[in-house]
Amino acid sequence: MSYKGKTILFDRGIHPAYSGMAALPYFDEIDPSTIDVLLVTHFHLDHVASLPYFLEKTTFKGRVFMTHATKAIYKLLLSDCVKVSKVSVEDMLYDEQDILHSMDKIEVIDFHQTLEVNGIRFWCYTAGHVLGAAMFMVDIAGVRVLYTGDYSREEDHHLRAAEIPQFSPDICIIESTYGVQLHQPRNVREKRFTDVIHSTISQGGRVLIPAFALGRAKELLLILDEYWSNHPELHNIPIYYASPLAKRCMAVYQTYINSMNERI
Repeated sequence: MSYKGKTILFDRGIHPAYSGMAALPYFDEIDPSTIDVLLVTHFHLDHVASLPYFLEKTTFKGRVFMTHATKAIYKLLLSDCVKVSKVSVEDMLYDEQDILHSMDKIEVIDFHQTLEVNGIRFWCYTAGHVLGAAMFMVDIAGVRVLYTGDYSREEDHHLRAAEIPQFSPDICIIESTYGVQLHQPRNVREKRFTDVIHSTISQGGRVLIPAFALGRAKELLLILDEYWSNHPELHNIPIYYASPLAKRCMAVYQTYINSMNERI
């Protein structure tokens, strides 16, 4: 986004269906050297996974910001991706050293903290979605732009809902993955989920849940924990979460527990 000679870039993800250079955004459509500020909304790969490449292997010389929790999980998540990647060494976009070097360039911002870089003022609001997720309000010469990234206006089992800014922006850029879909109410979806699990276990079965997204997996575990506590007949049935990455990230969740809602 460019206005009055100032340029801001939002998020640097990859396309999850591709690997290597094909997964990158269209970097050839922009001149990285002209970008003043890069703002990253949250730690999911489709929003952050090309950041080490962008910071270490392009002409970008601007400043990059994200929240404290996003930066902490960014390092763990991308390091894990490098380790489990099946891409050949020649096709890898970056290595562990690139990730470490990128960490030195990433600056952190607190929610509601106002910063200014080259005449660009910006601050962020809680976005819900995952721990540390932020919506950025950018002000250039009095024109305000709100960029949401992924957000959720519904409080879940561990995160607060996305905030509503105290004033309206002039321009709003909104994540639209589910923009044309109507979801069932959360309580209905959760009941369908727990009913299937309870029914399967009652028949002697086992349930495998391929919850690959870090934040979503935490939410599912909390739903199951609450359901188990209300059903004594399930207390002898163990729940396993097979993810070394999630175990490492748990320390981050514990560190930023004050960012979560009253349920936690």
